[in-house]
Amino acid sequence: MATLKEKRTCGQRCEDFGRFVWNSDTGALFGRTPEKWVYISLYYVAFYVIMTGLFSLAIWTLMYTLDPYTPDYQDRLTSPGVMVWPPTYIEEDVVLSYNMSDKASQMKMSNCLSNFLKPYNDTAQQSNCNCTRGEYFKQEKFEAPHHTKHSCRFTQSMLARCSGLDDPTFGYNGTTPCVIIKMNRIINFLPNNGTGMAPHLNCTILSGHDNIDMIEYFPTNGTFDLSYFPYYGKLAQPTYVNPLVAVKFHLVKEREAKIQCRVVAHNIAYQDSYEPYQGKVVFLLQALK
Repeated sequence: MATLKEKRTCGQRCEDFGRFVWNSDTGALFGRTPEKWVYISLYYVAFYVIMTGLFSLAIWTLMYTLDPYTPDYQDRLTSPGVMVWPPTYIEEDVVLSYNMSDKASQMKMSNCLSNFLKPYNDTAQQSNCNCTRGEYFKQEKFEAPHHTKHSCRFTQSMLARCSGLDDPTFGYNGTTPCVIIKMNRIINFLPNNGTGMAPHLNCTILSGHDNIDMIEYFPTNGTFDLSYFPYYGKLAQPTYVNPLVAVKFHLVKEREAKIQCRVVAHNIAYQDSYEPYQGKVVFLLQALK
């Protein structure tokens, strides 16, 4: 019958651990001689140097193939999104509601539009150029300062009666409120597939037809001029601003209507139920008293 293994005392275990840390008989430190520690240290140094070199080479190769001005893949950006200002949301719906008798309510809407239009004032737009209207502004070379491309000028005054210059309240002190529609940017996007037809905004009344007497567009006909296309990206065009269309609604009777504003162009989709802001925006306009 095999004898039971003798149980070692705490002092014996400490002695064994001390021998493992430093063995005076063999000169081993933690189980290896100094010579072996040198060999294994050199191995790991060489291993990690090679791994770091391979990783750096892979990153350099990846960055070399990327264009800093244009994303390689834009599969999900086939049609631009459309947004409305002032952007007031109630849950998932856009509700532009204000009180004509409440100055604070009016100021909230007008201040939102004033802040949004600050990049469009004459001073901010001085660095941009006056482009030929009705033509695409295509630029093959970086001819602007600091290796950039030129951007076309869009000034606040182009929104005429909805610019806030003559009427700082933007019509929110009465029944003629203005809203501003912006089409989001897509790099190298050409509306109407480059056919030379400018996209335009069309606002239709979904409900409350009798509550709107007239709709006015600024610029005329609600056109997004072709000179603002194509867009080459923020790095290439740091001073670029989106073209805008302002819409003035003349409210009557109950002063409430549900409206859809759509950017009309052959290659701008708007019927995708999973993308509610693609090519269009739907909002409720409501003037309380």
